[in-house]
Amino acid sequence: MVARQSWKSLVWVMSALLCLFAAATTSAAETSGSATAESPKRSFSIKSCMRCHGDEEEKTVTRPDGSVVDIFVSRDDYARSVHGKMPCTGCHRNITELPHQEPLPLRVSCMQCHKEAWAAQQGSPDPKYKRLDVVVKQIDRYLHSIHAQPSVEDASKINATCYDCHDAHNIGPAGSLTRAEARLKNPMVCGRCHEKEKAVYLTSVHGKAVMEKQNSKAAVCSDCHTSHNIDETRSSEIKLLITQQCGNCHADEYKTYMGTYHGQVNRLGYAYTAKCFDCHGGHDIKRIDDPTSRVHENNRLQACQECHKDAGKGFLGFHPHGNTHDFERYPAMWITAKFMMVLLLTVFAFFWTHSALWFYREYKDRKEGKQWAYVLVDRLPECGRKYIRRFSPLWRIVHLVLALAVMTLVLSGTSVLYADSFWAPSVMKMLGGPQNAALIHRVAAGTFIAIFLGHLVYLAIHLYRHRDTFTWFGPNSLLPNLQDFRDAAEMFRWFFGKGHGHRPVFDRWAYWEKFDYWAPFWGMFVIGISGVILWFSIETAAVFPGWVFNVATIVHGEEAFLAAVFLFTVHFFNAHFRPDKFPQDIVMFTGAVCLEEFRLEHTLEYKRLVESGELEKYLVHAPSPRMTLASKILGAILILAGLFLLTLVLIGFLNGL
Repeated sequence: MVARQSWKSLVWVMSALLCLFAAATTSAAETSGSATAESPKRSFSIKSCMRCHGDEEEKTVTRPDGSVVDIFVSRDDYARSVHGKMPCTGCHRNITELPHQEPLPLRVSCMQCHKEAWAAQQGSPDPKYKRLDVVVKQIDRYLHSIHAQPSVEDASKINATCYDCHDAHNIGPAGSLTRAEARLKNPMVCGRCHEKEKAVYLTSVHGKAVMEKQNSKAAVCSDCHTSHNIDETRSSEIKLLITQQCGNCHADEYKTYMGTYHGQVNRLGYAYTAKCFDCHGGHDIKRIDDPTSRVHENNRLQACQECHKDAGKGFLGFHPHGNTHDFERYPAMWITAKFMMVLLLTVFAFFWTHSALWFYREYKDRKEGKQWAYVLVDRLPECGRKYIRRFSPLWRIVHLVLALAVMTLVLSGTSVLYADSFWAPSVMKMLGGPQNAALIHRVAAGTFIAIFLGHLVYLAIHLYRHRDTFTWFGPNSLLPNLQDFRDAAEMFRWFFGKGHGHRPVFDRWAYWEKFDYWAPFWGMFVIGISGVILWFSIETAAVFPGWVFNVATIVHGEEAFLAAVFLFTVHFFNAHFRPDKFPQDIVMFTGAVCLEEFRLEHTLEYKRLVESGELEKYLVHAPSPRMTLASKILGAILILAGLFLLTLVLIGFLNGL
């Protein structure tokens, strides 16, 4: 035993002499001014350092103050690391003597070293510069994280330095086996400070996959919290970031989640709606069939009630990750989506074709100067001051209020529906955030519903008062009849230059005007019912199963898209953009139309009024110049607003394809 101690002492003495010799050979460089007097720059070979630090038997030393320090560095691990070819003094710049002076302050600055290397390489095409650029960006993120902030226990220290998380002597290149090994150790490294979180994580599906199955692809702490952006989970920014991190592994679930209202609000940059960890848990995520899982069928309602306090069992049928492409699992969603798709394609295919052909025929007839073609009002020779009342003040006010309500609904609704569009966050901020936008949307929806119900009441009263004279399919009725189909067929013959060679004549309501009426009527009903279902979710779930919310969401969004695009394309064309009306028709604002224009547009009604002697009853004075100007300005504002909204909707729709 004494011999062994003597031998070890001899080895220690020899090592010390070698270190002193190495120090003596560099003394000339120190006095020549190659380094400052305060911090002389010295470089020792890795081999020299490993004489002490690579000794597997002498892994610790006891300092004069009695503290025990682990000084062992694995030669093999260091050689494999990204720093393997760099001398130890590249990081330990305060080491100037061998053996080291006491006390030995620890002056390792990862950030300073990497920034200096980055600055020296800046602009270089060397791939090394790109790697350093990534590191410098990571440093910037770290400096804004909670780890870089002063410790609550000791303000003179920060919460965590680079080497508290990274094994300073064993940092592996990306994709290396060393990096995979480091991932497996990640929960234990973070657990040095976060012991409670580690204990819970080890019981989770992620923790078991990492620690028991050694699956380096399973989620570790840095996958959710990131490596360098770590901050308190109370901040909205971090909550959104963690949710996004979940999507890096669970891409399909993330996509379907983003299709729900919860996810849309999340994508807009607001964190108050349910996120992945609100339902599945944070560190204690379990499989869905685990009885202790938050999303197990026995526990799911309780999770819902954390936000929807009065939620009933109907909520359990809601599909938070429902997929309209999976008929076997979500048949109601699949059928609804396919029905809406066919409806949209049919309506747009027919009416866009109708509008395009109409534009072509009117433009061609105008160029040929055909007398029976429509002409602008100011070109009508018999216009003068002879006007006929087309719409009463009540209907003009209702039209204006309805237009404003619809545009408000489109703006506030599509900002959520197309939350992934570049314009949506800005519009949502302008509206005051999703909660304020929801209030605006509901006020507009209430106005919309009030107009719809008021319209039904008016119709009921009107039918009762004229019950003896009103005919359901007569000229004053908006119900489609056989003549409308004949007129449509004749219109298409005119489009192609067939038939009588001129456009057919119409009665009080042309077939396209009837469709312009029934399309919003249908839209009001469908959008209204689906909107009420989503608005009063607690009451709905008390009666219907939860998948009704999924169906209502599809119908509400698709029908809103149909209504917005139809109104701002087909209706705008019929009323304003066809050549003989361009740039606008203000009859809906003035209520009166020039008698000659009325005779051309509604020939059959004009003849009937003349023959019955009732024409004089409907004649009114021409709108005043002030009224005409105001109507043109108001009409232009509404048209431009509609086209602006149409642009936003189409951008949002195309972005989602």
